[in-house]
Amino acid sequence: MDKGLRISATFLDEISHDIPHQNWGRKEWDADFQHMKQMGINTVVLIRCGFQKFLAYPSPYLIENRACFTPPVDLVQQFLELSEKYGMDFYFGTYDSGEYWKTGDMTHEIEVNLRVIEEIFKMYGHHKSFKGWYISLELSRKTKGAIAAIAQLGKHCKAVSNDLPVLISPWIDGKKAVMSSEGITTKNHAISLKEHAHEWDEIFRGIKGAVDIVAFQDGHVDYDELEEYLVVNKKLADTYGMQSWTNIESFDRDMPIKFLPIKFEKLLLKMQAAQRAGCKKAITFEFSHFMSPQSSYLQAGHLYNRYMEYFGDSLKTNKT
Repeated sequence: MDKGLRISATFLDEISHDIPHQNWGRKEWDADFQHMKQMGINTVVLIRCGFQKFLAYPSPYLIENRACFTPPVDLVQQFLELSEKYGMDFYFGTYDSGEYWKTGDMTHEIEVNLRVIEEIFKMYGHHKSFKGWYISLELSRKTKGAIAAIAQLGKHCKAVSNDLPVLISPWIDGKKAVMSSEGITTKNHAISLKEHAHEWDEIFRGIKGAVDIVAFQDGHVDYDELEEYLVVNKKLADTYGMQSWTNIESFDRDMPIKFLPIKFEKLLLKMQAAQRAGCKKAITFEFSHFMSPQSSYLQAGHLYNRYMEYFGDSLKTNKT
């Protein structure tokens, strides 16, 4: 039965620079990991260790060289400990200075992240739950220097960590690919399926050997178009020896309020498309804001309940 590819991974958005911060402490995060576990999530991915001057861990390098703020809590340590407690794999997300969003040039992010990658593995690489890397720099077809940046950073991640896997989550330049700061939900000019396949063939070729897993964001094209893009993405990943995951976004891109939890029917359409396309695993952006029973959004808990009901009694949990 085409019930859909279940979500078994989530990003952890600890910086929350474009969605509200929930001000959780250890107690709330522990409860959230419990909810994730009950839903079937076995992998958590730190979406970034820092954005601009805000950090998820007390980085000596970034505090001294980038004048970043010292965080009151080491969230990386906390997430690694909770991952070990609940038997989850943890992927570490790299640093985002925010500059390439302004300039369109990703090469500015290389030098700082080479240092961060080395620092992080020295500080946290001994944890059993540290299972891989996430390059937090989001790329699409027009990002200057993206292929070189992703290739160099991915290879460095693998070199310092004895070849732990590297994940990226790029976006399709579809009609919904608009900046969150814009007051529109669609644009007039969008990439065609043929153009997407051609341009991403070049990108995949350039990052081969540096990236192990590619999870395209699934919210930038219409629901009835998604499957054919996922099929192309999987074919390219197979060709270049990478795993094809999918990033099933649990927030809604169809309304001007950015961002709110998605309608369950829309989430289901995307899960079913991913299953038919043969995606290996589904990660979501992201559980804690858009699916958690303790989210600041009331609708998120309802989405969690609908998901648990749909996938059967074995996944149900007590209501909080």
